[in-house]
Order: sequence, then C-alpha cells, then structure tokens
Amino acid sequence: MILLRRELGDVLRDQRQDQGRTLREVSAAAKVSLGYLSEIERGEKEASSELLSSVCSALGIPLSTALSQVSQRVAAAEAVGAPVPLPMHTERTPVVSAA
Repeated sequence: MILLRRELGDVLRDQRQDQGRTLREVSAAAKVSLGYLSEIERGEKEASSELLSSVCSALGIPLSTALSQVSQRVAAAEAVGAPVPLPMHTERTPVVSAA
C-alpha cells in the first residue's frame, strides 16, 4: 500500500541529505522539534500544511517542488503495482496449437 506520509518523508529526507544538512539544522530552522521532524521523515507522522511549509522553507525549496516530487513517487509506485493486462482469446480469435 502506498502511504503519502512515507513518500513525503522520503522526499524531505532526500532533500535534506542532498544539501548535506543535519536533522538538527533543519529542525531548528523550521522551528519544529528534532524528534517530530525525524518521525515525519520516517513516515510515522502526518505533517500539517503549516509544518510542511515551514520545513520546505527551511530547506529552501518551494512547497510545490516537494509535492511534485511526492506526486511523481506515488505515480511510479502505482505503475509498479498495477496489474499487467493479459490478452484474452475470444471465439473470433483463432488459437494456434503447436500440435
């Protein structure tokens, strides 16, 4: 099952790590506790829109960028989990036998 909070946490953590910043640095800049930000990054807590905006601001990225990355990750996960349709034979479709 795809969980939005996990995908969001992964995006925020990836952004932070790509910048070479610590959880402590970002939590201080966002004015959120280190433990709570850690839980958000691990997908254990749902971030409010206000908190998400604050974290994105601390990371120096637009909220729309983070949400776009989350959307892309969810779409990719959906594509992986989508069933592959198999061709169906009907009476009009001849079945070729190897015999």
